Amino acid sequence: MSLLVLLKGLPLAYSKDLQEDKPPLFAVHDRLTLSLAAMAGMIADLIFVPEKMRAAAAAGHATATDLADWLTGEAGVPFREAHHIAGRAVAAAEAAGKALDQLTLSELQAVDPRIGTDALPRMSVEASVESRTSAGGTAPIRVAEAIAAARAARRSKE
Repeated sequence: MSLLVLLKGLPLAYSKDLQEDKPPLFAVHDRLTLSLAAMAGMIADLIFVPEKMRAAAAAGHATATDLADWLTGEAGVPFREAHHIAGRAVAAAEAAGKALDQLTLSELQAVDPRIGTDALPRMSVEASVESRTSAGGTAPIRVAEAIAAARAARRSKE
């Protein structure tokens, strides 16, 4: 950021004196080198435990945004209102000691009567992951594409 400010602040005809650009550039290089080494070490020893990953994804009512998205797209509720409804649904889930996707339709409709039966399957972790189909999303098809692209890039470097 300091390099951007430095370059933006140079007058057009100032003969581009860039002696002050070196310290931030070298600092970024040092931080990036250290970060990449740490990441390489972390990834080399990484072990995936799908059960723990699933449990972590389900914690914290992360699918509340899926409920808000459903309310906006299917029930025509403005997002600012849908956000509050999803918040009340989370509060109801916490009061009942349940995950958001474990609430019954009657419990959800007690929060807001516009919540329909087709909202229920949208609030599971699996449905949430599968719904992210944009480029770089978490949907299995997008993950498979990213893996294929990474493998192709790796093969082209070998």
